[in-house]
Amino acid sequence: MSVHEQFAEDLALYSLGCLEGGDKAVLEKHLAECASCRRELERLRGDAALLALSSAGPAPPARAKARLMQAIAQESNPVAPTLNVRRRLPWWGALGWITAAALIGIVAGLWSQNSRLRENAVKLTQLAEREKIAADKSRRIEQTLNASDAVRVTVLPVNYKTPPPEGRAIYSPQRGGLVFVASNLNPLPPQKAYELWLIPNQGAPIPAGTFKPDAHGAATVINPPLPTGIEAKAFAITIEPEQGSTTPTMPIVMMGSGG
Repeated sequence: MSVHEQFAEDLALYSLGCLEGGDKAVLEKHLAECASCRRELERLRGDAALLALSSAGPAPPARAKARLMQAIAQESNPVAPTLNVRRRLPWWGALGWITAAALIGIVAGLWSQNSRLRENAVKLTQLAEREKIAADKSRRIEQTLNASDAVRVTVLPVNYKTPPPEGRAIYSPQRGGLVFVASNLNPLPPQKAYELWLIPNQGAPIPAGTFKPDAHGAATVINPPLPTGIEAKAFAITIEPEQGSTTPTMPIVMMGSGG
């Protein structure tokens, strides 16, 4: 019997993690010196992996299963008379290892499915958060429109032709809420925008949002970031760069006061 044949059945058990004790030490020493047996060990391990994965995916090649089972079945054959009789683990113990590997494949599939469920849960949470934000915005608009201290201001151009541009502002000082609706606005020059200003009773004008009219001259500004508790003396509109300005650029093209 050749040296490779002597270690054939040990390689099958070693590939499944079932070889122990002195036999394992002797084989590992041989593997360190024998490239042929190392290649055979890698083939046996590949066959075992394919067989284990067959429960969670496509069937492995028939030759992989046949090679592995043939290697394991050699354990039940009588030992050659030229070899010393050695104690072996039963071959069905190796099959138990394969079953465990197959179960690992199934668990991996379940883990992947669980990951997809977690991703879906995150998406649903994000959707619910967006809907909550939209509901909060709608509620704030309603509160501004119905606030007891809300003042309604009509903003008109200083000089205009018929039909005149017109703007209406509903402003709540306590809430810092503002709803502004404009109509019949004139088209803007390139890279320009209208900017709305809150003119307080005291202090400098406060920027209240930039906007551009649509094809029909209509535009809106809904709840720009404004400080609370500021009484409005008037609202004004100027033409500014698209990004807006911190102070009004003259001339003022539209203005209106409360009352």
